[in-house]
Amino acid sequence: MTVQGTSDAGFGIYIHWPFCAAKCPYCDFNSHVRHQPVDQERFAAAFERELSYFADLTGNKSVQSIFLGGGTPSLMDPATVDRLLKAVSDRWSLDENVEITLEANPTSVEANRFKGYRAAGVNRVSLGVQSLHDTDLKLLGRLHDAATARSAIEIARETFPRLSFDLIYARPGQTPSDWALELEQAISLAADHLSLYQLTIEEGTPFFALHKAGKLKTPDPELGAEFFEMTQEVTEQAGLPAYEVSNHARPGAECRHNLVYWRYGDYVGIGPGAHGRLTVGANRMATATERHPETWLENVENLGQGLIENAGLNEEEQGDEFLLMGLRLTEGIDLLRYRSFSHRSVDPRRIKALLEHGMIEEIGENRVRATREGFFVLDAVVADLAA
Repeated sequence: MTVQGTSDAGFGIYIHWPFCAAKCPYCDFNSHVRHQPVDQERFAAAFERELSYFADLTGNKSVQSIFLGGGTPSLMDPATVDRLLKAVSDRWSLDENVEITLEANPTSVEANRFKGYRAAGVNRVSLGVQSLHDTDLKLLGRLHDAATARSAIEIARETFPRLSFDLIYARPGQTPSDWALELEQAISLAADHLSLYQLTIEEGTPFFALHKAGKLKTPDPELGAEFFEMTQEVTEQAGLPAYEVSNHARPGAECRHNLVYWRYGDYVGIGPGAHGRLTVGANRMATATERHPETWLENVENLGQGLIENAGLNEEEQGDEFLLMGLRLTEGIDLLRYRSFSHRSVDPRRIKALLEHGMIEEIGENRVRATREGFFVLDAVVADLAA
């Protein structure tokens, strides 16, 4: 399970705040609604303990990115965020250009709170806008309206050096031309990064039940492809090309934390339901923590960590993960780096076949990437290369 080449992909810290004001009907993330105030002091102390556990495991590394995700991290008091960021800097070295992102929902955006997050060290915010139309926001179960979203974007732009926000497209009743207009409006709001996701129906969500009952329609594959093509065209013309399947940015504004994932770097995942990938000695480890917040909390208080998985990845698993993550990027993958993980080379005949079918393209010596057509069937491309 010897690992090479993870250090140049960066090192990040992911902190999962699992609480939301409401659960959206399309969401299958590990998020929970609590009708009583969350004991932030107790959770912050547990985060500190779990950070200490992982710091002992990794040793003193240079942190390129910290990502506060959820859930809704903007429900945290600025003092809690400050405490968590200090806990990271007390245990690792921070890169001089460290990216510190906080996810926020427009309903929890207040200028004073944002100023508090900025003072704590947050230098990038990611807003869960999802739509700029009130009817669709209601359908998606969002608690904000379009005016609130625009106000939140304005406050975020005034407060933080970097801003991203999410939108969901291919919504019921939406046409590609409708989406193009909405996307142009979004770009005019001066974000330097957009995460644009086609609506997917996840098992176990309310939308899954509605879809199964025929009460929620989603586009057929051909229309879905038209939405995707429209997304690429509008963002490219505006100077925010895709650098990953669903993420678009002005050059230099790419999310450094997510690049750690997609480049198959090392990252610590703490908090309820967080995942991580770490190189420990000669081994690459997959970690996962208990999903239920209060159970995780008790485990950390008793054991110093909330792990339910801490397993070594074999060479085949590492190679598969490297392909699955790296081929999402428009920069593609280095086939020699694939060999360093998997200890095997990709079959040249499979590369030739995928090139001939237009699913991948060569972009330099020993480097390939998925084409736009390949993105539509990325799982199949990965499976073919890994076979």
